[in-house]
Amino acid sequence: MAKSKSTAKPAAGKAKIRAKIKGKIEGKPPVPEGSDVFDRIAAALERLAPPRKELPDLTVADAFIWHPDGHLAPVPRVNRVDMSLLKGIERVRDVLVENTERFAKGLPANNALLWGARGMGKSSLVKASHAIVNAELVRASGGLPLKLIEIHREDIETLPDLMTLTRGSPYRFIVFCDDLSFDAEDTTYKALKATLEGGIEGRPDNVIFYATSNRRHLMSRDMIENERSTGINPGEAVEEKVSLSDRFGLWLGFHRCTQDEYLAMVDAYVAHFKIPAEADALRREALEWSTTRGSRSGRVAWQYIQDLAGRLGVALKD
Repeated sequence: MAKSKSTAKPAAGKAKIRAKIKGKIEGKPPVPEGSDVFDRIAAALERLAPPRKELPDLTVADAFIWHPDGHLAPVPRVNRVDMSLLKGIERVRDVLVENTERFAKGLPANNALLWGARGMGKSSLVKASHAIVNAELVRASGGLPLKLIEIHREDIETLPDLMTLTRGSPYRFIVFCDDLSFDAEDTTYKALKATLEGGIEGRPDNVIFYATSNRRHLMSRDMIENERSTGINPGEAVEEKVSLSDRFGLWLGFHRCTQDEYLAMVDAYVAHFKIPAEADALRREALEWSTTRGSRSGRVAWQYIQDLAGRLGVALKD
C-alpha cells in the first residue's frame, strides 16, 4: 500500500507537466489554477448580466415617458393646455401650483391625488402646473428645471425601478400617472403603497407622485361594498383596499361645472384662438352641444371649439 501511495504523486505531477507541454505545442492556453478559475467564471457572469440602467441625457427635454424595460423616452412637445384656459377649478389650481413650487424649491411637499368628474381638467392641471413652475420659478432663478415623467397605469409595478433610477439625480421629478384605478383582482396597488410610503427605502427626496382618477379611493364603490358584505372582518378588508389613497397628502376634488362655468370655458377658448363668432349664436350652439353630449365639462367645451373652428376654417394654433 505504501508503495502505491508514493508512486501516485509523481505520476500525477508528470501528467500535469505533459498536459502543459501538449498545450504549448497545440497553442492552447494553460489551464488556470486556483482563484483564476473563479475570476473567469465571475467575468463570464458579468458579461451575461443585463447592463446597469442609467438615466438618459435629461437636458434634451423637460418631459419623458417611462417604459417598463427601463427606458425613458423624451417628449419634445407636451400636449398641454394653457393655465389661463382652465376655468372653474381655481381653488385646486392654486393648491397644486403652490405644492409644486415648494417641491421645486426643495421644500417638503405632498403626493397629490386629483380625483372626480370626467373631463374637468385633472391631467391638464398637472401638465400646466409643471409648465408654469418651470417658466416662472425654476428658469427665472437659473436652477435646474423640473422633469415630468409619465408612467402608464399598466406599468405601475415597475415604479420602484423608476424610483431607484431617479434617486440621487441632481434633477427633481414629478412622476405622473393618468387615470389610475384598480380592479377587484388587481394587487399591483400594494407595490404602489410600499413605494409611496411604508417601504424601508421610501420615496426619494427628489421625486413627487401625482395621479389622476375618477375614483376617490382609486377603487370602485362596488369593490368596497363587496368587501363589506363578504369579508370575514369587513372593516379590515375595506381598510386594506382604501389605505392606498391615504398615501396621498393632497386630495383635490373636481366636480361637474355649472352652465356659467361651461360657457366661460367656451369664451376663453374663442378669445385665445381668435375665433370669429357672434356672442348669442355662440352661447346657443355651445349649450346645444353640451345637451347632445349629456354633460358639461372642459372636455366638452374643447370638443365644441374644435367643431366650431373646423366649420369656420380657423386653425387652432397657440
